[in-house]
Amino acid sequence: MIDINHPLIDHHCHGTIRAPLDRTGFEALLSESYMPPPEGASQFDKPLGLLIRRHCAPVLDLEPFATPQAYVERRQALGVEEVGRRLLRASGIGMYLVDTGHRSARLTDVAGVAELANAPAREVVRIESVIEGVAREGGDAATFAQRCEAELRARCVNAVGLKSVVAYRSTFKIDQTRPSPQEVEAAASRWLSSLGDEAPRLSDTVLLRFGLWMGIDVCREKRFPLQLHVGFGDPDVYMHACDPTHFTDFLKATEPLGVPITLLHNYPFIREAGWLAEIFQHVYYDVGAILNFLGPSALSAMRHAMEMGPFYKQLFSSDAFGLPELHYLGAVQFRIMLGRVLDSWIADGACTLADAERIAEAISVGNAQRIYPLTGA
Repeated sequence: MIDINHPLIDHHCHGTIRAPLDRTGFEALLSESYMPPPEGASQFDKPLGLLIRRHCAPVLDLEPFATPQAYVERRQALGVEEVGRRLLRASGIGMYLVDTGHRSARLTDVAGVAELANAPAREVVRIESVIEGVAREGGDAATFAQRCEAELRARCVNAVGLKSVVAYRSTFKIDQTRPSPQEVEAAASRWLSSLGDEAPRLSDTVLLRFGLWMGIDVCREKRFPLQLHVGFGDPDVYMHACDPTHFTDFLKATEPLGVPITLLHNYPFIREAGWLAEIFQHVYYDVGAILNFLGPSALSAMRHAMEMGPFYKQLFSSDAFGLPELHYLGAVQFRIMLGRVLDSWIADGACTLADAERIAEAISVGNAQRIYPLTGA
């Protein structure tokens, strides 16, 4: 049997919630839904809930499959920081690349993740959040593009990558060409004049395209990858239009530029992501948070990921948000499921143990080291 014991590089995750959580608050972070479960039901009653009770309970000094109430009470007794320390340090993750662009006021920042985990952490900057921040500051449309570019470059000083959530904001079924300066100014004028007291949310497709291509330019300068959210997510996603093959024109246009593009999560489009990684030199992919949400059935997702995509194009991520349980389980599930796939290949005579070890090391650590500027991190 292969032993996948490398210190993983989690190339896409978020911080952990800083405030104490009651059971309702804890369960809310076990779901991508905006709504609670029906009356009398619990978020523990699904595959992810089983994983928490099986794997996380012992890290908090409970027996495996402790009751949900016992688990939450033990969590409260230990406190937020101790729970975070225990779970992150038990994960075997050796480095965290942290997306700071979503609900960041509630979460530990990059330094906070590093402190809890006792491991290095680096920032991945979310493009749409930068553009929204510039919009909040006001100013005129004529200088909007220049101000966005300046702010993005300033945010990249200590970063290692950029991320776009265009799939959330417009789907992938949009014009994917670079907009002209005139188009950007006109779109900025419309958007800025429409803003009220609420926090701005970027959904204009011209400005989203501007953000994508601005991101490509900065990534090319900085030798960063560009992360793209794909598929699985909250109710803002229109899943049928988030198949990454809809973004083929963008991938074709960016391939000559040498910017690695990493497709995140990909469920239920894992096979499509593997095909894109096969045909485009600069496309990489992972299976992300879906390993947690599929629980005991996650082997199917890992098998799909390993069907076609080159081993040098696959990455590990937890996409954990809010709960350190999700970072921990992301690593546990990744090791279990990748190990099962590779063990089956060895048993079938499809590869040697040495082959399997090399493949596991590449996906766990090596590929991320190759495409992210982590030297000295």
